[in-house]
Amino acid sequence: MTEAVNTAEYDVVVIGAGPVGENVADRTRAAGLSTAVVESELVGGECSYWACMPSKALLRPVVARADARRTPGLGDAVRGPLDAAAVLARRDEEAAHWKDDGQVEWLEGIGAAVLRGTGRLTGRREVSVTAPDGSVRRLTARHAVAVCTGSRAVLPDLPGIDAARPWTSREATSAKEVPRRLVVVGGGVVGVEMATAWQGLGAEVTLLVRGGGLLPKMEPFAGELVARSLTAAGARIRYGVNVTGLRRPGPDAPVTVELDDGDPVEADEILFATGRAPRTDDLGLETAGLTPGDWLTVDDTLRVEGSDWLYAVGDVNHRALLTHQGKYQARIAGDSIAARAQGVPLLETDRWGAHAATADHDAVPQVVFTDPEAASAGLTLAEAERSGRRVRAVDYDLASVAGAGLYADGYEGRARMVVDLDRETVLGVTFVGPGVGELLHSATVAIAAEIPLSRLWHAVPAYPTISEVWLRLLETYRG
Repeated sequence: MTEAVNTAEYDVVVIGAGPVGENVADRTRAAGLSTAVVESELVGGECSYWACMPSKALLRPVVARADARRTPGLGDAVRGPLDAAAVLARRDEEAAHWKDDGQVEWLEGIGAAVLRGTGRLTGRREVSVTAPDGSVRRLTARHAVAVCTGSRAVLPDLPGIDAARPWTSREATSAKEVPRRLVVVGGGVVGVEMATAWQGLGAEVTLLVRGGGLLPKMEPFAGELVARSLTAAGARIRYGVNVTGLRRPGPDAPVTVELDDGDPVEADEILFATGRAPRTDDLGLETAGLTPGDWLTVDDTLRVEGSDWLYAVGDVNHRALLTHQGKYQARIAGDSIAARAQGVPLLETDRWGAHAATADHDAVPQVVFTDPEAASAGLTLAEAERSGRRVRAVDYDLASVAGAGLYADGYEGRARMVVDLDRETVLGVTFVGPGVGELLHSATVAIAAEIPLSRLWHAVPAYPTISEVWLRLLETYRG
């Protein structure tokens, strides 16, 4: 008996309906191209349900309470614990209770076809979609297929890990109750944010870090200030340790974490925040001459190198694993697909530079929503030095800015501006301190626009705000 297979043809087929896939579809539909979007889980993707939105909903009350405790007249009013049930309920609302009706309605509202199921490449501009009921639909793309499947958390191969039932970032952002004791493995962004959130909600947190500091991809002082705050809040941080095995004798038993220094730690839950891998394992990449499980290398139009029809957008291309960067790439990719479909030479771009992703190299912004916040854009001092440029780091104590003193008593923070000495432009900026996340876009603009310091000198910051740090950095540079 031969299984019936439905077929359909579209101008563009997008595999993955997270923020990246949604934005590709938005741009191709705006250009009048028929577009199908394939999704195997929830439309809206990782960011909406297991990353950006739920994690920030968990963190916001923790940070707001910390800010209030540093504010005269409010400190005594917020000495008690957070209402964990209320925080988790608000988190559930921000994650839309893990239902994607609204996101599906939006995609269908722009005229995209939403197909539920697992999409796989089966040939040149061909995608098969296996629906939950086992039925198969075969799609042909007239112009392009865009892979927007994102990345997944990686778990290490350790003795006892299956029985230990460890958390990844998904479980950490969707847990229904606060664990009494939580071990977090990894000192990167996910590790420090989830340590901050669950410590603030009442868990006893132990953070296990392989290296000698937190947030290793940022300036060293960022990790130092965040570590100091976590320790003051009650978290325990152990540096230079590796997990060698796990033991959980029963489903309701605690987990024992074996370490290479011989001093185990016991917890009710353990979170591994130790890296991510591309979701390309079962995507049919071999039919396009690519290796399943690999990151996909692309040009600045987000087209896979060596292909004239396949695009890889967002995490899967490993340029910048951040939602806002993926959405930026998606806008570029959608416009590039549309231009090629319409026969527009990409060298004749409009004044927006719509066909080249240039902002995911040296002007990438990121905020770590801890207490204090850590925000950076562009290159660190070490990265700038490795690039071979002649550079200088300009540092300033954020506590010395008038706006910081008004923001909170005992304000602690630091700012660094990395300057290209030959061009006198900004290569990178890092801010660490309460409330600094909202400063970051100014830094991103300065870096992406390559604004000379001589012009920044005439961009006057409002007084008394923390943004006055820009004036202080420039004064320090001028001497």
